[in-house]
Amino acid sequence: MIFQVKVSTIYKCSLERAFKTPVLCDVSKVHTGFGIMPKVTHCTEDENWGKPGSTKKVFVAKSPTQKGGRASVDKVIERVENDYWKIEVSDFQSWMLGFSKFAGKWKTTELEPDKVLVEYTYDLHADTALLYPINWLFAKLFWKKYMQRVLENIRKMIAAKEPYLYE
Repeated sequence: MIFQVKVSTIYKCSLERAFKTPVLCDVSKVHTGFGIMPKVTHCTEDENWGKPGSTKKVFVAKSPTQKGGRASVDKVIERVENDYWKIEVSDFQSWMLGFSKFAGKWKTTELEPDKVLVEYTYDLHADTALLYPINWLFAKLFWKKYMQRVLENIRKMIAAKEPYLYE
């Protein structure tokens, strides 16, 4: 079963900045942890990150639900410049409530110069029917709140003109 969560916001910046910041900047400033979600500490094997088909291994700090260390693999599925990214998070190294992968989309639409609508969507793929009620609660309550925090972290990064680490 797939549980979809969508949040949106408006950033006051260029279309390019709204498009590139969440994927090409330092991911440890995007995913700073929240509740049971650990903070991302760093990535490895990310030399080609940002290009379709590229992957990176994501590492996290210790948390109530994870021992720390390698957590998952991120993959760029699709990149349409200044329009949208499709990203997949999979190969989880700890149990994730029966989720097998998260498929994300980051869509940017320029409303006017320096005013960009961002639509941030995740499809959480669950494989165990017995856990669907818990999966639904996780997606609709916790993951939605987490995504809103990510949007605010990115807003701060945009304001600080964070450098791109990847092309």
